[in-house]
Amino acid sequence: MYRSVESVGTKAAGSMQSLVRIVVGFLFACHGAASLFGVMGGAVGTHGGSVPLGAWPGWWAAVIQLVGGILVALGLFIRPTALICSGSMAYAYFTVHQPTGLLPIENNGEPSALYAWIFLMFAAFGPGPWALERLRSTTRKEPRRAAVADRAAADA
Repeated sequence: MYRSVESVGTKAAGSMQSLVRIVVGFLFACHGAASLFGVMGGAVGTHGGSVPLGAWPGWWAAVIQLVGGILVALGLFIRPTALICSGSMAYAYFTVHQPTGLLPIENNGEPSALYAWIFLMFAAFGPGPWALERLRSTTRKEPRRAAVADRAAADA
């Protein structure tokens, strides 16, 4: 039977949202790991090295990237985590990239700008259906539902 592209797209939207979240979180975590541990080519500008412990803002940004990327990829605490990640990338864009040129294409700020907007989207719309957060909220609601059902049965 013929299905319109629109109906297929609507049904796949949640799955696609989850896939994008997983990939973006993984890539963001890779940036953090590279900066903190000198792996995968190391931190930008260190010739394969890592960012010095506690250095502002690089080390702190790398911690946000690693921890935030892992949480986003897993779909845990997605809204606050994505908001923090978005803010850190907006900060990076406006303090590091924007002073050297107005547009992201001029100042090499495209990754920061894209990450900021993508994480803002996840902060607004949530993780999608494939998220550990969904399991966590389901298990938390089960005892509450059972208690409500027990009270309803006792009242009857």
